[in-house]
Amino acid sequence: MKEEELRSRLMALTSIAAGYCSALENCRDCEREDFIRDILGFLPRIYWEFSDLSVEENPDVSEFDYFPEYVDEDYYESVRRSVEAVMGEDDVFLETFEEDMKYSDTPVAASVSESLADIFQPLYNFISVVKDSEGENAASAFRECKENFESYWSQTLCNVMRALNNIRYQL
Repeated sequence: MKEEELRSRLMALTSIAAGYCSALENCRDCEREDFIRDILGFLPRIYWEFSDLSVEENPDVSEFDYFPEYVDEDYYESVRRSVEAVMGEDDVFLETFEEDMKYSDTPVAASVSESLADIFQPLYNFISVVKDSEGENAASAFRECKENFESYWSQTLCNVMRALNNIRYQL
């Protein structure tokens, strides 16, 4: 992929991630149905970009020694509680892909608000690194976020998307 095309895709992804984060930050101002529709618009696009886009290591590019955490526990909880308030009784769903489910005789419950906040955290960190570096560290921030996506939150995204889809079409 050419550098210009890569930069364009990374900026588009940053915009999608910023839209998702903004939707969660401002969810208390939305009706539940509108919030669910908006989030279901973001999740497949986020999944596609993180699944499809690949960024090669570039030794000539200045990398962070570490990536700062922009989302502390209080901010995470604030976002999670806001989503929980909007979702109301529909915040809990049965999780079938939970590792503990293999060993349980009872269903394992998961939370829409916690799942969405778990996705919010790495995306917010990603867009914050991009913003603070004026785009210079977009590739490095993407690589870090994609590693996290592959090892953790890709499954969370799929699971919560399934739950939200179920809620949306049962409304």
